[in-house]
Amino acid sequence: MASEPVSVLFKLYCLTVMTLVAAAYTVALRYTRTVSSDLYFSTTAVFLTELIKLLLSLGMLLRESGDWGRCRSVVVSNIFRSPMELLKLSVPSVVYAVQNNMAFVALSNLDAALYQVTYQLKIPCTALCMVLMLSRSLSRLQWFSVFLLCGGVTLVQWTPPQATKVQVEQNPFLGFMAIAVAVLCSGFAGVYFEKVLKSSDTSLWVRNIQMYLSGIVVTLIGVFMTDGAQVMEKGFFYGYTPWVCLVILLASAGGLYTSVVVKYTDNIMKGFSAAAAIVLSTVASVVLFGLQITVTFLGGALLVCVSIYLYGLPKQDTSRLQKPSAGEEDTQKLMAG
Repeated sequence: MASEPVSVLFKLYCLTVMTLVAAAYTVALRYTRTVSSDLYFSTTAVFLTELIKLLLSLGMLLRESGDWGRCRSVVVSNIFRSPMELLKLSVPSVVYAVQNNMAFVALSNLDAALYQVTYQLKIPCTALCMVLMLSRSLSRLQWFSVFLLCGGVTLVQWTPPQATKVQVEQNPFLGFMAIAVAVLCSGFAGVYFEKVLKSSDTSLWVRNIQMYLSGIVVTLIGVFMTDGAQVMEKGFFYGYTPWVCLVILLASAGGLYTSVVVKYTDNIMKGFSAAAAIVLSTVASVVLFGLQITVTFLGGALLVCVSIYLYGLPKQDTSRLQKPSAGEEDTQKLMAG
């Protein structure tokens, strides 16, 4: 696999920025969905996010190429003359679209608490996909830290089930099937993209452009399938405020940093970063929205921190037995005799 040597400091910088951007995005998104009376269409925001990520990736490719002529030749050869490469990068976009729809079906047929617990299985599923698709090996301690992270995120996001007088017809079997598909899609799509990034010397920004082009098509279809009638009636930018624009910019920047993190670290580190962002955004919500800190949140946050520490410990090579020295061999013979 092709890999570019980068410093540990650069990796740490990317992970830190990605975590902070994700936390800020979550807080800003919550603000726009709870404060404004005229709610914007989330599907249009997702489409604009993909469009901005495409434009930013083009800008980074131009910077990497050095001049417009060289950038244009790279785009022509890798985009317009490589339909199979475009098709290859359309796979994550389609799979992520399936994942989002399955998550909605699961939430409609399962209790919120049960959904939160089962959906976190995407973390160990991602680790399993890395082992199967990338031939990675994880130590027992790293596997333990992955499942510990899964439990920590569950506790951080835990909301006790509440009784309601409104009876909603649910199909638990359909919900579990949907959550299983969503979990598999999440693990597969992330690791598939990582494999494509690391299996060739093609520029990261070219790969991003290839993926975002298909993402724009998928999200635009989503706009008209989900909110088409209302968008035609009220307008594409209905409900948009400066805060909504900030949310879109944060999502765009977060998407670019995510691809850099996947390129130079891996999907499991991306998962740990996302978990840390959940903890940070919840703490920020305490200050901004008056959210109450619970014992389960504190316990979950502690588990997240411990799991990050354990996963980062050096992995010992236990695949081979260490050959004893000559002196140790003589001692063992004397003891045997």
